[in-house]
Amino acid sequence: MTYQDVKPGEVLLAVDNISLSFGAVRAISDVSFDINKGEIRAIIGPNGAGKTSMLNCINGFYHPQQGTITYKGQKRSAMKPYEAAAQGIARTFQNVALFKGMSTLDNIMTGRNLKMKSGIFSSMLWYGGAQKEELEHRRYVEDIIDFLEIQAIRKTPVGRLPYGLQKRVELGRALAAEPELLLLDEPMAGMNLEEKEDMCRFILDVNDEFGTTICLIEHDMGVVMDISDRVMVLDYGGKIGDGVPAEVRANQQVIDAYLGGGH
Repeated sequence: MTYQDVKPGEVLLAVDNISLSFGAVRAISDVSFDINKGEIRAIIGPNGAGKTSMLNCINGFYHPQQGTITYKGQKRSAMKPYEAAAQGIARTFQNVALFKGMSTLDNIMTGRNLKMKSGIFSSMLWYGGAQKEELEHRRYVEDIIDFLEIQAIRKTPVGRLPYGLQKRVELGRALAAEPELLLLDEPMAGMNLEEKEDMCRFILDVNDEFGTTICLIEHDMGVVMDISDRVMVLDYGGKIGDGVPAEVRANQQVIDAYLGGGH
């Protein structure tokens, strides 16, 4: 099955019996789940549950010792992050990973690197096809800046921006890669209520207007239950719940994991 055969609602990525260990520490233990094309899929769980490790397995940063990952109908062996990016997987990080001395525009432009075809010398001279190509990429980035409503900070070094806006710039850089699968690692961490509401709106719009499949990690349960189509719950590296938000909310194992067995 090729990606062109994958229609909305069908499985885009499947994780089958993944296990990941660091020495004697078991980060993920025999976890299986899937992500359907076009959906917003959430992964939740207490701190240390294995959520970020799972995203790192999906985008090739970690290589699980057991299990398989099937993406676009093809089972993947050990894949590097740059290969994942080339195949349409982009991500943001739990801790903002931007070039602090560069402007918002230039940071988002770095997300277009895989789309650039001109050689290094023609790019340095900024002549002919290289000039035309860069102008086209800049137009695409300007559209993202408009979409994320950050026109006022387009030339501002991101190191001077408040944390919430840095998170939005990082989202813009990921969108610049035109991902088919967008991995968001705690996109609302450290934000105030207004910033969270804005980020929720942008995530929903990315999913709706661009048709981007999204898999996100988030601790704010109100956000997760409001915007997710399906939710998977991890605890101590194992899966303890999976389903639509209403099912997960009523799952006693999930309640115990978050509130303690006494509750």
